[in-house]
Order: sequence, then C-alpha cells, then structure tokens
Amino acid sequence: MTTLADPVPGGRPGDVERATALGGELAERGVHGVVLAYVDTAGVTRVKTVPAAKLPAAAAWGVGMSPVFDTFLAHDSIVTTDVLGSPDGDLRLYPDLDQLAVLSAQPGWAWAPVDRITQEGEPHPGCSRTFLRRVVTDAGRRGLTFRAGIEIEWAFGLESAPEGEFVPAVSGPAYGAVRQVELSDCTADLLAALAAQGVDVEQLHPEYAAGQFEVSAGALDPVAAADRSVLVRQTVRAVARRHGLRVSFSPAVQARGVGNGGHVHLSVWRDGRNLHSGGDRRYGMTAEAESFAAGLLARLPALTAVTAPSPASRLRLKPSQWAGVFTAWGRETREAAVRIVTGIHGIRDRAANLEVKPVDLAANPYLALGCLIAAGLDGMDGSAVLPEETTGDPARLGESEAAARGVRRLPASLAESVAAFRADEVLRGALGPVLADAVTAVREGEIAAVEGLDDERVAAAYRWTY
Repeated sequence: MTTLADPVPGGRPGDVERATALGGELAERGVHGVVLAYVDTAGVTRVKTVPAAKLPAAAAWGVGMSPVFDTFLAHDSIVTTDVLGSPDGDLRLYPDLDQLAVLSAQPGWAWAPVDRITQEGEPHPGCSRTFLRRVVTDAGRRGLTFRAGIEIEWAFGLESAPEGEFVPAVSGPAYGAVRQVELSDCTADLLAALAAQGVDVEQLHPEYAAGQFEVSAGALDPVAAADRSVLVRQTVRAVARRHGLRVSFSPAVQARGVGNGGHVHLSVWRDGRNLHSGGDRRYGMTAEAESFAAGLLARLPALTAVTAPSPASRLRLKPSQWAGVFTAWGRETREAAVRIVTGIHGIRDRAANLEVKPVDLAANPYLALGCLIAAGLDGMDGSAVLPEETTGDPARLGESEAAARGVRRLPASLAESVAAFRADEVLRGALGPVLADAVTAVREGEIAAVEGLDDERVAAAYRWTY
C-alpha cells in the first residue's frame, strides 16, 4: 500500500508536507480550487484544476494530462510528429508550490504553474518549462544568471459586442488621460489584484492601439518571469470580466494598425555583476554582453518561429510600427529589433538590459525565453560582434546601406520563419528533437489552417484565442 508519504518520482522533497500546510492556509482564505497551468506549443494556456484539499495528492503523484496537447493548434485541431499527437500515454502535472498564488480576482481559486513529468518520474521532453530551466541551469554552471521581464499588452473590448467582433471599451488618444479615466476603476482593481498576488508592477498605462493597455512587471529569473507572464494574463482577464469587459492578447486584434506585443527585456549577469553595464564596449556593455546581443540578432529570423509564432503575428510585424522587423540594433531605438537599454544615470548597474521587440503573446514564454538565451549564449561562445548601430527607422535605409549594416527584413511569412528555424541547428539543438519537431509541426499546422484567408479573417480567427 502506498501513501502520500511515499510519492512516485516527479515532485520535490518536502512538497507533500508543504502542500498539506498550504491546504490549511488556503482553506482559511476561502480557496476551494487550484488551477494547474502550463502553456502549450501553440501558446495557449491549458489547465487542470483540483480541489484545494487535493493539493497534497497533486504534489505527491501529480495530476494526469495527455501529452497530445503538445501538438494542439490554437483552435484545438491536432497535428502529429513521430512521437507526439497520439491519443496514447499520460503525463503528470506537478505544481510548483513556490509560485502558488491565491487569485485575488477569482475568489475561491489559487493558481500554480506545473512541470510535466512522465509516469516513470522523468522530465517530459516536450515540457517547455523544463526546457527553460535546463537552459538557465546549464548557463549557471558557467557562472551566468539572467534577469528577464515580459511586457504584457492587450486590448479591452466590450463584452456586449456582437459575437466574435471587437469593439474597443475605451476611447481617447494613445497614452491619453481619457483612457486612464474611463477605465480607472477596472485598472485600479487590476493593480490591487496583482499586488495581492505578489506581482511587482513597474508601470500600467494606456497604449497606442484601440482599447490597448500595457503592464510591465519587475524583472525575475527567467522561469519565474515566464510564470509571471502567465499569471498576469490570467489576472487581467479575470479583472476585466468582473467589469463587463473582455480582453484580447492576440498579436493582431484587428487586421490593420498596431498589434499587441510581448517584448522581452533580458540581462546577463556574472558573479552578481550586470554585464550590460560598466564595460568597455559600446554603451557600457562588456564584451560578453555585446556578443550575447549579437548572437540574438544573428538568429532572429529563426527565432521568430518561436517568438512570433501565430499567423496573426505577421499582421503585427510591419515596418514603422515599433515592432522591430529588421535585424538592427540601437540604443533606445524603438524600431530596432534589439534595443539597448542603458537606464538612467545612477542605476545603470541594475537597470541596463536589452529589449527584444519581435515577440508577442502568442508565444509560449518558456520557449521564447529559452531560445533567446540559447541564441545569446551561442553568440558569447563565438565572441560574436555586433554590426554597426542603426539609428532612426531601418525601413528608410537604402539597399546598399542596409546591406553594409547587416540590416535585413525579418521573415514576412510564418512559412519563412519555419524554414529558418528548420535550418538553425543551435535553436533546434537547445530545444531537443521532441520540442523542436513540435514547434515545426504546430507552426505548419497553423499555416495550413489559415490558407486562403485574407488579413481580416486571420485577425478574426485568432482574436479571442490568446
């Protein structure tokens, strides 16, 4: 006879005892259920839930979930690889109790990200959270750590709008006070909910596109930053519903105009020192930080298969819309794909980082961060050199000048991104064959799903998916 004291492999030592103690605390706070969340290859957050009283059992044995979701498309069609997409098999979802949060905007519920483990107690090779942790752990053996943050942009729409349509819930100009006032009750509740959940918010403000807002949270280690991205979106959606609104995190809520981004801020550290500050290279970067940025820049065409993975992503990735669609870099240049952020004088040793702009919230944040770090590390390994800096809008460069600077347009279609990804041995090697093949299969499935659709219909097809 087995008991909770004799769990199968997969959890961490002490998790059962912690989950038992947490169960009592959750009961005292009126929590009845726990959301166990992960993000699939298509960028959709999938969940199982358990009663709060069953949290110790989930910590001991995990919760069953089919591996088939690794090859689900955004609209729940299923593609296959040589090892994924079958109805066979089972995985166990193990909650990370360190990241468990009581959901302020969903009374009666708590939330936790999960690691996906096989029934034999081994890490599932398709688990994107495990992949990111492995990349970070491997870098740690080289004395490197990272700080990461993901910007969250979304559009508020009216819940009362006709089915499938988007009607902005707020008026007024970009970054305008009118928008802040019109949704001040909702956004104040959002700030309160995030604070209650331990999310350190740096900024919350109206953005450029119709109905659009953005929240920026403080930087964390990459796994925690990806977890936080998922939690913040869960919270934004829940708060909006309580105010009679709905939200879209789709890269392109509408076919024309500016879309929703998920820009990544990333910094590399060694022995407690930020390598993006205090160095002897351009803008205070160390040689390692400059090579890290160069590695990212060089692999951006292939990276977009992971960072901008939806057919709707291509509606956002347009020149002269601050989406970063050229392989260019520059200090505080918001049209460059890689923006060097030095921070203001006095805090540069903490604040300096780089921002990667061709990233949206259709991306699985664990895959995106893991691949960005892998690309940067490859640049460090090869002592890659940044080309000449680009200022202004790269779209205005002449052909010869762009070529001299190494500035080229990122893939204009998802098919081009997939082709670049297929040819990139560094990214595929970092992911491993199971995850790499899942990325390719899911992207190709999405391409086939929208074949023949015009931009308006593509935007509509993904408007309420993410």
